[in-house]
Amino acid sequence: MPAGTVPGGRAGGASRPRVVAHRGNSAVAPQNTRAAFESAARAGADALEIDVRLTADGEVVVIHDETVDATTSGSGKLADLELREVRLLDAGSWFSSAYAGQRVPTFAEVVDLLRRHPGLDLLLEVKGVWSAREARRVTEPLRAAGLADRTVAQSFWPETVAALRSADPGLRRGLLVTGARDDLVARCRDLDVVMCNPQGTVLRDDPDVVARLHDAGLATAVWTLNEPAHWAAAVALGVDEIITDRPDRLAGWLDGVHQDASGGAGA
Repeated sequence: MPAGTVPGGRAGGASRPRVVAHRGNSAVAPQNTRAAFESAARAGADALEIDVRLTADGEVVVIHDETVDATTSGSGKLADLELREVRLLDAGSWFSSAYAGQRVPTFAEVVDLLRRHPGLDLLLEVKGVWSAREARRVTEPLRAAGLADRTVAQSFWPETVAALRSADPGLRRGLLVTGARDDLVARCRDLDVVMCNPQGTVLRDDPDVVARLHDAGLATAVWTLNEPAHWAAAVALGVDEIITDRPDRLAGWLDGVHQDASGGAGA
């Protein structure tokens, strides 16, 4: 598959970006929970973006922060908690009482969910510095489940991107960035990634960055955009994917834009 190709068959520079649900449909359900993931699938998202970390006993769970304080009933660092302790926590009540009893998902549960939703791809963010041995805790289940071709694994940490390459050289990888340094393309080439995924402010400050990345054969997923004005700006620059907390609204907005561009439903 060409370097700029992302899961679902879209390549760098395609006219209509894919909808990536940031931590699931996180505007309407508690982030990084099965409820948010199922909602994203119903909303028409092309892919889920999730965050994974390791527990004290080396198990992979889906949570964004280093601590469990913000999104669960517990407190303390995730790295100090074993899986059995994490699974006792309520990960939904902080958002709404309607979601009381939601749990911090295991990565295995996400793999199972993706197998049940064949139209939904995965943008997997690996948090922190992982070794190749630790990275295999995500790469091997993806391979075993036949999901590798539907996945891009990404990280802010170059060491982790390199560890993912060592664990599974064939798995597509991405580099997350908060700025567009002069050596950005060179860094991506050194890491052998297929995507470079910038924060939305990078596009505002350096509008040519998407074109430079595309010229280098790299796809782009911009994060995290929730407003139509920001979606329009990203589409105009040719991004491949838009990561959003509102996949339902973005999907509908893109449908409208596409219909207008093609001259309406009867064209």
